[in-house]
Amino acid sequence: MAIYFESSKRESPASVDIVPPRQGATMLGVPFEKRDVVRVGFIGLGGRGYGQLKEMLAVEGAQITAINDISQDNITRARDEVVEKGQPEPAIETDWQRLCERSDVDLVYTCSPWNMHVPVAVYAMECGKHVAVEVPAATTIEGCWKLVDTSERTRKHCIMLENCCYGAEEMLALSMVRKGLLGTITHGEAAYIHDLRAVLLGDTGEGLWRREPHKTRDANLYPTHGLGPVAWYMNVNRGDRFTKIVSMSSLSASLSEYRDATLAKDDPKLKETYSCGDMNLSFIQTEMGRTILLEHDVVSPRPYSRLNLVQGTKGVFSGWPHRVYLDGKSEEHKWEELDAYKEQYQHSLWRKHGEKALELGGHGGMDFIMNYRLIQLYRNGMAPDIDVYDAAAWSAPCALSEISITNENIPLSFPDFTRGNWKEADTRAQDI
Repeated sequence: MAIYFESSKRESPASVDIVPPRQGATMLGVPFEKRDVVRVGFIGLGGRGYGQLKEMLAVEGAQITAINDISQDNITRARDEVVEKGQPEPAIETDWQRLCERSDVDLVYTCSPWNMHVPVAVYAMECGKHVAVEVPAATTIEGCWKLVDTSERTRKHCIMLENCCYGAEEMLALSMVRKGLLGTITHGEAAYIHDLRAVLLGDTGEGLWRREPHKTRDANLYPTHGLGPVAWYMNVNRGDRFTKIVSMSSLSASLSEYRDATLAKDDPKLKETYSCGDMNLSFIQTEMGRTILLEHDVVSPRPYSRLNLVQGTKGVFSGWPHRVYLDGKSEEHKWEELDAYKEQYQHSLWRKHGEKALELGGHGGMDFIMNYRLIQLYRNGMAPDIDVYDAAAWSAPCALSEISITNENIPLSFPDFTRGNWKEADTRAQDI
């Protein structure tokens, strides 16, 4: 079986409008096959992968049957963790392809570097496995379509592991939106603003690969943490869809200045040139006329933020810090704290499982909620919350922003990865 790799060739505006022929029926609303125990194989056991493995071990009905990593130390640490938590010792595979081929794996879970997300996901689905892939799911439009086409043809789900959709505040906002508190939704703001200069320039972990796109691409390299929750608020792919995008970037300065000031004079990284602008701004419009501001900045010295704003005709929910303003209820021109609304609008997943999620602690509890939800939907034979169309649409700004910027900031049509099925009713489970 051939392994598909995303092309490194820069895509053109014309490539955005190419819709490949459909190879299978839609995967919208398609349920998992119901089973009591979901057997999970992990690919990539570094910092993120090991953290997710620990969270998964706390989820009822999940069994880790196989593991893979290029580091023997990572494998040993993961194997010991599985055994310590009372599960049988998992099989160790030195090749990730063999893990995908195993008959005792139902769900392939990959936390590999970005350039391996599409190859692993496609191969896993070709092997008859559902796959859960870290963000972004793809970095090119070609790769996004490859995920969609493979999922539809193999009838296997490709779930993107967007943990921020499951944060306590994001789910509180989602509950407020669904219950009509904010009125008709008109606008959203989403971001990934995170000072990663030391990580990018490190000699271990993500420093070994995450700096590379900054050398060759000027784009929003990591759109999904902010965009995913806002897409949920707007019911994107289930009643609305992204239709247009335009992007622009600031100059590139912060990473090189930080490097020059902190690294040793003989460090080879001093010879590198960075193409990615410090701040990327992308503007998205939806079929229903809603607007989204999407930001990306991982090299400037500033506090972390995902913006996480959703505006409606009756009020606004805004993040970082999280607060709310409701027309006719809040004091005029003054924000309200969330405490007064948590009891009534807290999402059921957090109401039921928040204490355990906070105890485990992964990213403020969102990691456990995400993994718990995925496994319980699988066990109950329900459709996933985040399917291949979400994985493609939320990841697509990686490529679309680059195409817009390199072509004098032109507006682009946003591919409809659902091929028109976004008009169907939302079939995602509200609770289980």
